[in-house]
Parts: sequence; structure tokens; C-alpha cells
Amino acid sequence: MAKLTYAQREDLPKGDFVFPKTRRYPIEDAAHARDALARSSGKPEHAAVLEAVRRKFPGIEIEK
Repeated sequence: MAKLTYAQREDLPKGDFVFPKTRRYPIEDAAHARDALARSSGKPEHAAVLEAVRRKFPGIEIEK
């Protein structure tokens, strides 16, 4: 996964984030989507992250 710099993150469209208003959990590519799933695991927002990743990347296998 390529590391995002601050400038690159700011340049991402809002649609590339699970929470666009707060720009949390970038999921612009499959690697970042997997990372968002891992980082949100066990947190209250995990369901929202899971839904956003499934919607944007239906081919990603998600372990339960």
C-alpha cells in the first residue's frame, strides 16, 4: 500500500472516504480499503466501513 502524504490525502475526492465530512478512512484503492477494514475492526464505525468497502469494492474478500 502506498503511503498517502498530507497533500495527496487532501487532493482525494470526498467520495474516496468512508466518512466524507470528516475525511476519515480513505478507500481510494483496494489496499487502503483493506487497511480501513483492519483499523476499524472492533470499533463502533466498523459496520459503516464494511458497508462502504463492499459498495466500492465488491470483489474484495472480507473475513468474518
